[in-house]
Amino acid sequence: MDRLERLVNLVAALIEAERPLSRDAIYARVGGYAADTEAFRRNFERDKDLLRQMGFPLVLEPLDRDRPDGPAGYRIPRERYELADPGLEADELAALHLASSAVSVDAGWSRDAATTALRKLAATTGLGSAGGEPTERVVPSTDLPTDERVATAFGALSERQAVSFSYRGTLRHVDPWHLAFRRGQWYLSGRDHDRDQERMFRLDRVEGPVQTEGPPGAFVRPSGGAARIPPPWRLGEDEEITAELWVDAVQADWVAAELGPDARVVRGDDGSARFCVAVRNRDAWRSFVLGLLDHAEILGPPELREDMIGWLEGLVGAP
Repeated sequence: MDRLERLVNLVAALIEAERPLSRDAIYARVGGYAADTEAFRRNFERDKDLLRQMGFPLVLEPLDRDRPDGPAGYRIPRERYELADPGLEADELAALHLASSAVSVDAGWSRDAATTALRKLAATTGLGSAGGEPTERVVPSTDLPTDERVATAFGALSERQAVSFSYRGTLRHVDPWHLAFRRGQWYLSGRDHDRDQERMFRLDRVEGPVQTEGPPGAFVRPSGGAARIPPPWRLGEDEEITAELWVDAVQADWVAAELGPDARVVRGDDGSARFCVAVRNRDAWRSFVLGLLDHAEILGPPELREDMIGWLEGLVGAP
């Protein structure tokens, strides 16, 4: 029996079990493990870690409910494994199927995650894989790079479980609220326990592994904008600076919508507007302003204005 077959049998046994299974019971039911006790222990520990990395809610519970301090066993609670019916219609499932077909997650642990989720939805709703007959798989047009840090963060976010990791030489303890792929990088936002503030972390800059800690369901994600990924000019490690931007009447309404409620705005009688915006990524801010062409002007602070002027002068003087 190869490892893949053993893992499938292990998952099936843990899901079907009405009560936690001891290691001896797992050895007897699953098969495929070495007869040597120490070799079985090592292989089982590796299998457990892999299942958790893949997102299976493997839990350790007392074998006897009346003896919570007694021996413990393992199971996968069906209610935490199965995807609840979100009430999607056939056309909505079809749209999800198309989106998952167009995007490929570049990692073995999650390459088929979208397909698996859609199959669960189909089984729950009684519909086909995309709300009807199976459709031909589209060649993915986008690859999303991932690694174990992203996998662990994703699992912790779905389980509402705290994580810890080293970032810029400091140990962080975070409630993960949101995970997003923006400008070629994965970003994790959430409540930083040590600073008691919402913070943003670029996962490729995490030093070492991301580790889960504490029980699942330990926090409640905030609703609304508190959990969303900020715009590009907020995604950076530059010292935060307040930019002052003038925009003419032609583009003022559009810019107001793009900057959102976090920007302070003063409207002029001619329809123009002055915006005050917190910036932590000067390159991204410059790109945003350049897109406005001659409809906008950076008024301050002086170093931000000079940065734009210097960049433009360098562009003009380049061969």
